[in-house]
Amino acid sequence: MSDDPDIAASLPTSPSTVVENEQLAQAIGQLHAAKRRFRDETMDSLLTHGGIALVAVGILAGGFGWMTAGRALRPLHRITETAQEIAGADGTQRGLHERIALTGPYDEVKRLADTFDVMLEKLDRSFDGQRRFVANASHELRTLLALNRALVELAVTRPGAAVSTKQLGESLLTVNQRHEQLIDGLLVLADAENELAERSPADLADIARHVLHQTEAAKTPGPDVRSTLHPAPVRGDPILLERLVQNLVENAVRHNTADGWVAVATGTESGRAVLTVSNTGPVVPPHETEALFQPFRRLHRDRLDGGRGSGLGLSIVRAIAHAHGGDAGATPREGGGLTVSVGFPPGSEPAHAGPHVSLPVADG
Repeated sequence: MSDDPDIAASLPTSPSTVVENEQLAQAIGQLHAAKRRFRDETMDSLLTHGGIALVAVGILAGGFGWMTAGRALRPLHRITETAQEIAGADGTQRGLHERIALTGPYDEVKRLADTFDVMLEKLDRSFDGQRRFVANASHELRTLLALNRALVELAVTRPGAAVSTKQLGESLLTVNQRHEQLIDGLLVLADAENELAERSPADLADIARHVLHQTEAAKTPGPDVRSTLHPAPVRGDPILLERLVQNLVENAVRHNTADGWVAVATGTESGRAVLTVSNTGPVVPPHETEALFQPFRRLHRDRLDGGRGSGLGLSIVRAIAHAHGGDAGATPREGGGLTVSVGFPPGSEPAHAGPHVSLPVADG
């Protein structure tokens, strides 16, 4: 019998052709079955190879799109990297020296990069001019103040000078000295903002020991100064580092009580050289500690007292710390006073280290 009843029914049914018709129907049915198998196999092959081709085309298209997008975004990455270098620079002037200098077709991205470079150039010139003005003005003013001091000293020491003249001269010398300290602080602040041309090995313990020795030699009745000095190697400018320690110690002694204390400590923490100066003194609100590091910023109590400095001490400390890649911060002490900590990146061991000094530090 035929595999396809419809085909078999459509053929003639005479006795002489029944067998032939059945064979023909079977052949036609086999042909249809082969056709269906061929169609199914063709569809399966088409789906398989088509899927593979589609995946391959998708991968190629994704790779090409990624390469094209990366090439298109490369200038933007360059701009972003330059902006990050400027933001992460130790000082404003050092960061503003950076330029994008983008090359390529003059399109929107190139125009953006060129505009960014022009802005950096103007800012660089502006900051550089400001620093030169501060330095030049400070030098000129210091010369005038030195001349004023010489004239006042000459008038005070002149034979036969009246008592009122001597008293006025002493007052003028005191005011002149404060002005000289202010000008000297401005010079140090301007110098600290510039990039360090040379760095040499130094030890914060040796520098602190030297400063404390000078403080002890010129000691007047005041708070007790104590120290715990462990080696703290750094690389930098020893003169600026000495000024940093000197400012911290002078501030701690000045803003204190007669029966208080000052504690100076040096050492290393997690590979960083650390200098810590703590003192007793007036209560400092926590929200005002950060303002103390701004130039000419003082507490309200100090602003009312004309003999409490110019407000440049801690700003110079932070500027010098930043010039050496470090940072400075302050924390109020419970009961009054501050704890100022300055951290520096790891430095080389100094060739000559002074003897270790360890004195008891006041608790708290």
